[in-house]
Amino acid sequence: MSLPRDKLTKSFPGCPVEATLSFLDGKWKGVILFHLVAGTHRFNELRRKLPSVTQRMLTKQLRELEDSGLVSRTVFPVVPPRVEYALTPLGQTMKPVINALAVWGEENVFCRQDGRHLRDVTAVEASGAGAAVQA
Repeated sequence: MSLPRDKLTKSFPGCPVEATLSFLDGKWKGVILFHLVAGTHRFNELRRKLPSVTQRMLTKQLRELEDSGLVSRTVFPVVPPRVEYALTPLGQTMKPVINALAVWGEENVFCRQDGRHLRDVTAVEASGAGAAVQA
């Protein structure tokens, strides 16, 4: 049985992609980073943007991103407490990756009532449009 990515701390047998994904592993981390690319967000702002995530899971994912050095957490000493999350300088280097994933998703993933679907490349190629794209 192989170890999950988050347990492989010293050895990544795959490649740099596997090592990178070990820091993004988690259902919500990519989406959290996507929203933080736009700027600093308070905890409840992130919660509103991710209505399907539980408070506990959002907290867990934010802590893991903070532990990895991609996200910073700032607590303001006011009542009630105010907490803001932002990308660290290291997290800022993820912007091109997150933006590339967003562009690819816009072009190739379609959400319908029966679920998410990838673009059918064979239909595009059959119509002749695929040859122009690949050339």
